[in-house]
Amino acid sequence: MRILILNYEFPPLGGGAANATYNLLKEFAKYDDLQIDAVVSSEDSNFKRIEFAPHITVYKLPIGKKTGGLHYQTNKDLIVYTHKAEGFIKGLLKENKYHLCHAFFAVPCGYIAYRFRKNFPYIVSLRGSDVPGYNLRFSLLYKFITPIIKKVWHNAYAVAANSEGLKKLAQQTDNQQAIEVIYNGIDTDLFKPTGSKDNIFRILCVARLIERKGIKYLIEATAKLVKDYNNIKLVLAGEGNIKDELQEQAQILGIEKQVEFKGLIEKSGLPEIYNQAKVFVLPSLNEGMSNTILEAMACGLPIIATNTGGTQELVCDNGFVVPMKDSNAIYSACAKLIDNEGLQENMGNISRQMAQVLSWRKVAGEYISIYKRNRKG
Repeated sequence: MRILILNYEFPPLGGGAANATYNLLKEFAKYDDLQIDAVVSSEDSNFKRIEFAPHITVYKLPIGKKTGGLHYQTNKDLIVYTHKAEGFIKGLLKENKYHLCHAFFAVPCGYIAYRFRKNFPYIVSLRGSDVPGYNLRFSLLYKFITPIIKKVWHNAYAVAANSEGLKKLAQQTDNQQAIEVIYNGIDTDLFKPTGSKDNIFRILCVARLIERKGIKYLIEATAKLVKDYNNIKLVLAGEGNIKDELQEQAQILGIEKQVEFKGLIEKSGLPEIYNQAKVFVLPSLNEGMSNTILEAMACGLPIIATNTGGTQELVCDNGFVVPMKDSNAIYSACAKLIDNEGLQENMGNISRQMAQVLSWRKVAGEYISIYKRNRKG
């Protein structure tokens, strides 16, 4: 079976969807009956043809990436990718016949697949911002593209969301649309607890430094914790367009020495960062199924996260679900862990146990079942 995979993100470019695509390809490499071509964006100005595995080829298309950083794609980036990908797919179709196309994001990749629907059936993986209502920054844009998104969904052989929360949000746009749920996976061999910690209460957030992640509320909570407790440190790992604004906030609150901006951390370095922390906090204003929450869980950390997306599916006895935009709630949750080391340890153990049930092997198997169900020819 020959599959065409479309995703404008691919490591080192992008976030959770890039990570998902990479890990799925690693699992697909174990299936001899799969032949896969993946068309993604290049992180620089060079076209790249990568032999990912004997039967998996990744084509990286240059999109003139200049602004936004590796973890943030501009509207221009998406438009250029769409144009480049359509032309490239026409070339691939002269040489190959695809049984199926797997598009990550309804827009732009699902739309590209829709344009080629006479050449192959397609499935769409919903990831977050491609679902109307997910990102407030795109409120005006959603009004224009929602009809296109619904058309993409209706013509797909299958639509899969990465959390129940994202599925419910999508069905607010179209309650008749059938949507399956396939969670993100986690590499529990790479991400695992590695021993004792020091006496610093490190609060960790691994996320893009963008408005939607709600990090300013975490900084506010940290300032309150610093007043009441000793040895408090906030570690922010990631890059984004509001970094300067967040650094200024920390200075105004007088906690610039307690807030460490790590910048972008390579995947191989993330386990060490997680294992130095006492708690993982993601104060996001909207989320699908967070890869970083899964990584933190696999490393045995208690989780504090806002009530959005797939949070309710990942955080129960292993942490606290808090309201959005509420620094007091974040403060209270952290204080409970500081005051009770036994609770901290117990929640961390539950996180690890929950993470071990999830795997990319399982996720790959679920997608392959869809591939076989919707195979053409």
